[in-house]
Amino acid sequence: MSIMRFASLGSGSEGNGFVVQSGATCVLMDCGFKVSDTVARLARLQLSPENLSGIVVTHEHGDHISGVARLARQYAIPVWLTHGTLRAQFKTLSSLASVTEIDSHNAFNILDLHIQPYAVPHDANEPVQFVFSEGSKKLGVLTDTGRSTPHIEATLSGCDALVLECNHDSDLLADSHYPYSLKQRVGGNYGHLNNADAAALLASLDNSRLQHIVAAHLSRTNNTPQLARQALSSALNCAEDWVAVATQDEGLDWRVIL
Repeated sequence: MSIMRFASLGSGSEGNGFVVQSGATCVLMDCGFKVSDTVARLARLQLSPENLSGIVVTHEHGDHISGVARLARQYAIPVWLTHGTLRAQFKTLSSLASVTEIDSHNAFNILDLHIQPYAVPHDANEPVQFVFSEGSKKLGVLTDTGRSTPHIEATLSGCDALVLECNHDSDLLADSHYPYSLKQRVGGNYGHLNNADAAALLASLDNSRLQHIVAAHLSRTNNTPQLARQALSSALNCAEDWVAVATQDEGLDWRVIL
């Protein structure tokens, strides 16, 4: 079996993109950047759009989907997404050459990658996140959810690598300049996971196979990499520098799952 590796083009409210590769199969999860920016970010990872076997989409929020249609159309890349996400962006996406609707509970394959979607509570039409596998290793990604659920915990248990949302520190959010309605949305059950809840989720999982833990989707305003690392490292009882952070500007360089 091929070695699986992953990287981030950038993670945060200004744009998201996540790459998973096994052998000749390379899948982009979400694209919230304009085409020129996406091409430049792929180049940092020694990739080009022509290397992409497909794009899987988690939901219709702009920081995850705004670049999908243009990139897919320009480079003839197939797209996979839920019916709810397609319905929310039907005018933009329905004209693409290859769009496949997925069920949030049914796994599918893109060449060498086996992909399991799973439903999450988030304020979108039919949001999902994904677990990727090349057959023996599992990479779980969770970047947009307001809270954990038993289904999320069951799906992410036993992964070899995890990318986990640490959007905000609750105290920083409470003291921020955000209007009350936005604070309620971000911190609510259909918003984004805070550091403490991310740590509690992580602590509840079977982490016996875990090789990589990455904090993702950090707020520039209401979080810091140090606070996210502290939270996740406390859950794993590991050194803080073992916890990686996918940043908005630099993303995350390749991580190999052995």
